[in-house]
Amino acid sequence: MTAPILPPKPKARAEKVTLRQYVRLFREDILSAQPAKLYRAWMAEFRTPFFRSFLINQPDLLKTVLKERPDDFPKSGRISEGLRPLLGQSVFLTNGDTWKRQRRIIDPAFEGGRLRETFPAMWEASQAAVKRLEAFEGGEVEIEEHTSHAAADVIFRTLFSIPIEHEIAAEVFHEFRAYQRSQPILNVAAFIPLPRWMPRFFRSGTRASAAKIRGLITQLTSKRMAEIEAGSAPDDLATKIMTTSDPVTGERFSTEEMVDQVAIFFLAGHETSASALAWTLYLMAQFPEWQDKVAQEAAIGLSNDFSAVSKLRIARDVFREALRLYPPVPMMVRENTCPEKFRERDVNVGSQIVLSPWHLHRHERLWDNPDGFDPARFGTENGKSCLRDAYMPFSAGSRVCTGAGFAMVEGVLILSMILRRYRVTLTNRPAPEPVAHLTVRAKDGIWLRLEPRDAARNG
Repeated sequence: MTAPILPPKPKARAEKVTLRQYVRLFREDILSAQPAKLYRAWMAEFRTPFFRSFLINQPDLLKTVLKERPDDFPKSGRISEGLRPLLGQSVFLTNGDTWKRQRRIIDPAFEGGRLRETFPAMWEASQAAVKRLEAFEGGEVEIEEHTSHAAADVIFRTLFSIPIEHEIAAEVFHEFRAYQRSQPILNVAAFIPLPRWMPRFFRSGTRASAAKIRGLITQLTSKRMAEIEAGSAPDDLATKIMTTSDPVTGERFSTEEMVDQVAIFFLAGHETSASALAWTLYLMAQFPEWQDKVAQEAAIGLSNDFSAVSKLRIARDVFREALRLYPPVPMMVRENTCPEKFRERDVNVGSQIVLSPWHLHRHERLWDNPDGFDPARFGTENGKSCLRDAYMPFSAGSRVCTGAGFAMVEGVLILSMILRRYRVTLTNRPAPEPVAHLTVRAKDGIWLRLEPRDAARNG
């Protein structure tokens, strides 16, 4: 009997390592640093000389942290140390009243009606992505580069009404590509509490890249602020956010505050979508029967109409399954502010609570066939139950990603449009190895072969 095909994942490390070895492994790749037992544990404790960490996979504990008492478990400052140079005081890093104010201003821009308004820009970006792939017909292509290009194009078209070819947009994209490869998820301060005056030991060029990206974004936001004041601003996401007043305080974002938010929109909206799309296309090459289903569905139901997206059910389940196997943000960290007892263990104030979609989505005691690729699972009782209790590619609760709906529309649309036009197949290169930079990417890229679909050319 032929062994089932399993999508690649990093080999788990040995169970016993020293703290120094673990820190080194963590900085090299957060995924392969983890022991195999975390794929079946309900909770695991990790001790350092400075703090304790608790990774939790048990659904009721996740519900407590994310949904029932989120204010008692704010975002950990240990994570923000590494991202602060780029993201400043963005909604991704803040807590408490500051975060609530930011969400009150941002959330209206991503409501259902606004998604419908952004769809034409998504469609144009998807068409442009397919057009760029023409140069690789019949040959090999490193698909991560192209999904990054496509996702960045979507962000710039929907946020600022400019294509990726715009001079500033192109420069931001170029700088961000370099930044995401140089910046690990965790800075050394994640392990060692450093005084504020001490350097944070960023990798060479990371701080400079962050400053350049923020400078370019400042140009775009300053220009938009001037257009808003002159009454000539286009009706896009940036204008919507910058003209929305907090219903509680009446305040709007300043230009500087908007720079912080645009930085996270680009990180969350471009980097995560690029990762998810690249892994989805790799899975399609590995599972051609599902690829053909997506292509056939797209040939019939895909059109430049927002309502058509709801008909692309196979593409949605395929993309959803790719997000399960390769969640773009593999781990999230909260900090405990109240004494707790989880699974009969004391969780002291200041402990780090690690929420790991990477482990939760492949948990051996929750999911049927946890390492297998099966988009049909979401129609089963197990799949439906896990969607509620063990699936959080966009986090969950009040801090769920405000752009989750945006990402699902974008991912399904671009995937369907590419597969309607092209068949993707595996190459003779080694299977891609998942590693965590800012998101889950392939260590040496994801290489695929592109073949045009004759039927698509006639469509």
